[in-house]
Amino acid sequence: MVRGVLVLLTATLALLWGWDVWQAPASPAHPWWIARQEAMYLSGLLAIGLMSLAMYLATRPAWLETPLGGMDSVYRAHKWAGIVGGSFAILHWLVEMSDDILKSTIGRAGRVPKEKATGLLDSMQDLAEDFGEWGFYILLVLLAITLWQRFPYRPWRFLHRAMPVIYLLLAFHSVLLAPRDYWTQPVGWVLAGLVAAGVYGALRALLGNIGQARRMRSEILAVTQPAPDVVAVSCRLPAAWHGHRAGQFALVTFDPDEGAHPFTIASADSGDRTVEFRIKALGDHTRQLPSLLRPGQPVDIEGPYGRFDLSRINPQARQFWVAGGIGVTPFLAWLGALQNSAAPVPAADLHYCTRDRERDPFVAELQALCTGLPSVRLHVHGAAQGEVLDAHRLLADAGPGEAAEVWFCGPGGLADALRRGIAGIGRQRLSFHQEAFVMR
Repeated sequence: MVRGVLVLLTATLALLWGWDVWQAPASPAHPWWIARQEAMYLSGLLAIGLMSLAMYLATRPAWLETPLGGMDSVYRAHKWAGIVGGSFAILHWLVEMSDDILKSTIGRAGRVPKEKATGLLDSMQDLAEDFGEWGFYILLVLLAITLWQRFPYRPWRFLHRAMPVIYLLLAFHSVLLAPRDYWTQPVGWVLAGLVAAGVYGALRALLGNIGQARRMRSEILAVTQPAPDVVAVSCRLPAAWHGHRAGQFALVTFDPDEGAHPFTIASADSGDRTVEFRIKALGDHTRQLPSLLRPGQPVDIEGPYGRFDLSRINPQARQFWVAGGIGVTPFLAWLGALQNSAAPVPAADLHYCTRDRERDPFVAELQALCTGLPSVRLHVHGAAQGEVLDAHRLLADAGPGEAAEVWFCGPGGLADALRRGIAGIGRQRLSFHQEAFVMR
């Protein structure tokens, strides 16, 4: 879905650019100079269009969760729109730098004449060129550290705050230097809409009110450690909290300097405005939580978000639920919600993959929850015991033509292996649902 959105926007902008080129009157300029100019226009259009989309998606628009399949997909679209848009910005700069190459090969004769501006507009265009150059160099640095996954998260997050300012510089550059005939054609109308959406997102980011309508000051009720590398945090939310659906997540801010992190709500909604998070120590921040958190402390919780939702399963399809490590948390909420559900409990095979089934505290909890749900069959796969889940084991009991769904939450490597295995088996009537939320 994310790839489709980016391809659709890129194709739309390219087609609108092509329409403008088709409608343009013949130019006496040299074909290579014309090609350079149009390559600059196209690369610049794609760059600012995709970066505008990235800035708007940064506002976490909840209305896009349904068409895109969840806030995790919205975040992936935000990330890749920014990366691809930045890549087109690099291409735009390289095309602009080709000026000297053309001068040395075909000469200055036949250059495309510049659109002339006078007075204030002329001085603003000069400023726009400077803004574009400054913004590009800063964007290049941010793009590099975003792709460098080993760069520490906290300084990356601090530097990432500069992105709205960089975007505004580049938007000013794009609007002032776009061909004037764009604004009387569909390409200009679409560009104006995208820039307006991007400016809206940039201003909201600078004002710090993204997610404010869903953000609530809550209180920590209890902090426990069910395992040495897992902390359980129970919180009570204010009366404005309208509950959550089993499997959803929230953005939680324990430390304002660290910012918000997505954590799945591991508890079912009991109607008392309490939620529980099970958080695995996967980085510096999460490793410090057991020593930093205390009952009574305030915490900001934003949400709920997500479409990894028990109510979305297809009751007509065979259910296979796969949890890997801390990816068990949404299924804990699912099983908790089914305990006292008036609706029929679906028949499902729940596969839990862990390093060591003998020492994993979630195994006993899953067994207890599944005891009251006879239609949910639990399978535990311990790597230390040589029990590795693959596609053949997962689908061993499924009929060859039977419709099936896989709901997966866990490490990306395991998901990729299962997807490849399922494709190798040749299963046609199978849907694979995965929530993959990463912050960069």
